[in-house]
Amino acid sequence: MFKVTVITLYPEAFPGPLGVSILARGQAAGLWQLDIVDLREFGLGKHHKVDAPPAGGGPGLVLRADVVAAALDSLPDDGRRVLYPSPRGKPFCQADARRFAKGDGLVVLCGRFEGLDERVIQSRGLEEVSLGDFVLAGGEVAAQAIIEASVRLRPEVAGNQASLEEESFENGLLEYPLYTAPAIFEGQEIPDILRSGHHQNIAKWRLSQSKELTEARRPDLYALYTLSKPHQTSEMDDDTD
Repeated sequence: MFKVTVITLYPEAFPGPLGVSILARGQAAGLWQLDIVDLREFGLGKHHKVDAPPAGGGPGLVLRADVVAAALDSLPDDGRRVLYPSPRGKPFCQADARRFAKGDGLVVLCGRFEGLDERVIQSRGLEEVSLGDFVLAGGEVAAQAIIEASVRLRPEVAGNQASLEEESFENGLLEYPLYTAPAIFEGQEIPDILRSGHHQNIAKWRLSQSKELTEARRPDLYALYTLSKPHQTSEMDDDTD
C-alpha cells in the first residue's frame, strides 16, 4: 500500500481535496493510505511551542529543529521520501509525480511562519519542492497538490490508466483541446476531423494542436521537446502541412 503521512500544525486542513473523487475511492479500496500528524503535539512546554525567533534577528518566527525532528523521528524508518514544500525548493513537475508514485509512499512536512530551521532539513534529508514562484501562508495546499498529483498515478487509482498517457506533460507537450457534446455550442462546432472516425488523422491533428499550444504558451517546454524528439517533430510537421 502507498502510505502518505502529513505533518502539519493544521490537521483540520485534511483530507480536503484528497478526500473526494478518485482519491477517496482509492483510499476506500485500500490502494493508498493518508495519516495526519499534529506537529503541535511535539511542541515544548505548557503551551506546546513549536517556533522561536530567527537567529541573527529579523521578522517572524521559525519552526524549531528539535520539535520538527521529534515529529519526524516518531514515524517508522521505512524508506519513504520526506518532502518539505518550500518556495526555494526544486520546481515540482510531472516527472517528480511519476517518481514519487513509484515509491512506497511519502512523508510531507508542512511549513509555517518564516520557514524551518536549516539544521533539521539537512540532518533528516528533507527534499525541498516548490509549486512555483510564489509564497503561500503554509505548506498544506502545496502538500495536497503534490500528494494528489502523485497518488493519481498509482495503479488502479485513476481507473482508466490510458487516460493518463495523453495528459499535459506526459509526452513533453501540453494537452490538445478537448471537445464533447453538444456538437454545436453558441455557434461553435466540434472540429470536423474529430467526427471523421479516422483515428490516424485524429492522432496527427491532436499532436499538431499540442505542439501549437505548447509553442505558444510554454516555449520552454517546446524547446525541450524539439531537442528530445527532433525526428518525430520534423516528421509530423511534414505530415500535417
